[in-house]
Amino acid sequence: MKDNKIYLIHVRDCIARVKEYTLEGKQAFYEDTKTQDAVIRNLEVMSESVKKLPKEWKETHPEILWGKITGFRNILAHEYLSIDLDILWEVVECYLPPLEIAIEAITQKFWNN
Repeated sequence: MKDNKIYLIHVRDCIARVKEYTLEGKQAFYEDTKTQDAVIRNLEVMSESVKKLPKEWKETHPEILWGKITGFRNILAHEYLSIDLDILWEVVECYLPPLEIAIEAITQKFWNN
């Protein structure tokens, strides 16, 4: 069994990478398939790591749709031919920032437990 902290590290690292990869904005993201692939992969890893976080940790942030994150991972991994770039960009722009805040708070609260 892995230490649950490793999943926090994975989530934080993936969010940081997605932010870095999308710094140039929406148009650059839409025009570069390598960036799209990198973002998709990191969202997939991030979502899998979120799935493995302890339930009690996630319960401290009910504003985050944890189940939807897991479901999104399944779409990225299994329905990859139907991935919509508009939805990906919405995730990057609208859903990652609050997740990042929640993950940082969870890290602060549970890291030394």
